[in-house]
Amino acid sequence: MHRLKGELLLRQDDSKLMEAQSCFERAIEIARKQSAKSLELRATMSLARLFAKQGRRDEARAMLAEIYGWFTEGFDTADLRDARTLLDELAG
Repeated sequence: MHRLKGELLLRQDDSKLMEAQSCFERAIEIARKQSAKSLELRATMSLARLFAKQGRRDEARAMLAEIYGWFTEGFDTADLRDARTLLDELAG
């Protein structure tokens, strides 16, 4: 829910970047506590996109690479394909 709230905030107004960032960070924290790696990946992708918009591409790529590297299978799933695409964009 926190990730979705962050996404909605970004669609409303660019002045809500910090609030959206807090939502994404909270979503990551909760997913980690629950060992919900897929949810953590989604929230991290949202935060990475936000960081990329702010010119923080290296930071975005590093945190996304960390969670992406955790996975050992399922690379044909939509989430992991999207994460790989985003990692490639952040590297360029």
